[in-house]
Amino acid sequence: MSNGEALRSAMRLWASGVAVLTARHGEKTHGMTVNSFTSIALDPPWVSVSLQRGTRTRELVLASGFFGLTILSADQREISERFAGRIPEEGDRLAGLATQTLQSGAPLLEGGLAWLDCRVVHTLDVSQSTLFIAEVLATRILQPEGKPLVYFNRQYRLLQE
Repeated sequence: MSNGEALRSAMRLWASGVAVLTARHGEKTHGMTVNSFTSIALDPPWVSVSLQRGTRTRELVLASGFFGLTILSADQREISERFAGRIPEEGDRLAGLATQTLQSGAPLLEGGLAWLDCRVVHTLDVSQSTLFIAEVLATRILQPEGKPLVYFNRQYRLLQE
């Protein structure tokens, strides 16, 4: 097993929340499911996310300098699948979904637990991806007591209390 495959196998055992990152540039919108984002600072409020090269979402984020993140709730598994590729890269993944915006104009999905509206402040090309570091311009908590969508070992899971 190559080092990359060994890392992939190990990372399957890292439980993570699921979010959809969306971007808009002009009339073009797109998004993708991500679990590679994290909070990196509170003052100023910064997050990081990694997007694979060659994706429409990455190109829109580079062009606009903004993106939105919707932290998905446990009942949004279908949305996660849609943005993870069930609708192909060239398809309109946002078609038929209710969205809103905060400051940047990036679409945010209704029904999530929280929204983060972000402005890119740094980029770093790393292997086959680009790491984006972004300032959080606005946050909206939608369901403070809601249950998150969790991904572990290639399956969606529910948190148990």
